[in-house]
Amino acid sequence: MRRITRRTVLAATAGAVTAPAVSTATAAAAAPTTATPEGRRNNWLVTAVAVQYAQRIDLRGGVIPPSAFQVTATVGGQTAARTVTRVYSNTAAEVDERPHPGRPGEHLIVELDANDSNARAAGTDPLPLDRAYSVRQVADVRTPGGETVLRAGPFAHRNDDVITPVVDDFTAGSFTDSAGFELDFRLYQPADFVRNPRTRTRYPLVITLHGGGEVADNNMTQLTSNRIAVTFAKPERQRRNPAFVLSPQIPLPRPMDGPDGTDWTDAKVQAALIELIDTFVSENSGAVDTDRLYVVGLSSGGRGIYSLLAKRPDVFAAALPTAGWGDPAVMEKITHIPMWADHSIDDPVVPYREGRFGKPGTWTLMNALETAGARVSRGEWANDLPKDQFEARSRALLRQARATRSHVLFTSYTAGTTSPNPHFAWAQTYENDVVIDWLFEQSR
Repeated sequence: MRRITRRTVLAATAGAVTAPAVSTATAAAAAPTTATPEGRRNNWLVTAVAVQYAQRIDLRGGVIPPSAFQVTATVGGQTAARTVTRVYSNTAAEVDERPHPGRPGEHLIVELDANDSNARAAGTDPLPLDRAYSVRQVADVRTPGGETVLRAGPFAHRNDDVITPVVDDFTAGSFTDSAGFELDFRLYQPADFVRNPRTRTRYPLVITLHGGGEVADNNMTQLTSNRIAVTFAKPERQRRNPAFVLSPQIPLPRPMDGPDGTDWTDAKVQAALIELIDTFVSENSGAVDTDRLYVVGLSSGGRGIYSLLAKRPDVFAAALPTAGWGDPAVMEKITHIPMWADHSIDDPVVPYREGRFGKPGTWTLMNALETAGARVSRGEWANDLPKDQFEARSRALLRQARATRSHVLFTSYTAGTTSPNPHFAWAQTYENDVVIDWLFEQSR
């Protein structure tokens, strides 16, 4: 099946198989995507519609022409056609990656071109997709023998729900600290733990710190705006590294009382974050591996990591700060913590060297770590390399680090290679299995 971190699917419910019927639909939205002609984008996209029928669809080896269905989407008040690329039956509302899909089942999958200008499912916030999609069959669908399986008709199907694979596996909650400050959060729990909460297995805990653009009151954007949280919850990663994933969200009105005007260093936010982590670990002491607490973050989340590690230098096993900045004076407190940092050299939002609000960027912080005694292994390459080449460069840097007994790695991305904005250094960070595998290898 298609990787759910890359696509959004829409599902619909229809009536009888061979007769036209008024139907309802369920929109299924997947986690953030990188699918573009160039292979990079941080938007959430709708790439398929799944129509559910009351009876099984059996095409007996037949192929449905894309021209048999028309799909329109209403995004931002504008209604326009989507491009249908292929259509087939399936047993569930899931996209099938096989070259020749078509399992007999109650669902009809209508795949859409991810490059359509109206393919978006999210901006800063998730778009309202309920009833946004309309699916109309305009030609009969027949078996190779000529038997009509799906008859065209005047009715269109509209979606009436939104399903978000992976994201829907996170529970929603809020935490009020001892000072009365409230943080919303999302939590992913390993499947084996959900089935057996009394298990003696202890799982790592990954804390994700979102960027400044995800400060909101929806308890959703921290999951859907970027791939940071869903990376650790997607099925293939959980099979490899089952873990708790805790994703708090900074609320509005935006706190800006931190020493350099950022959110995760805001005194109220940081105090609540620390108390949330401590409370979660304490209340799940039998299930959380306290030697394997990881903190990952991007942009102001990267800034939050450097500050948090300095405040709690004996808590975390490793960190992944991307496009962050901080205070070189505190680097001496965290020289022992394994870290893989990355940053685009031409970042205009959080500058690579001089940083933001007068605070140095990642390049300067890595120099400060080195001055304080940490060995830093450095590498530079293009951020738009194909995944296999990108991971090969990461693997080479990791070999270099191991050869020199270095536990701090720093990747710089060549100017002009991070799109659509050089600030988005994390374009491949959380798709990079070399980096994520390295993270889960770390233990205090």
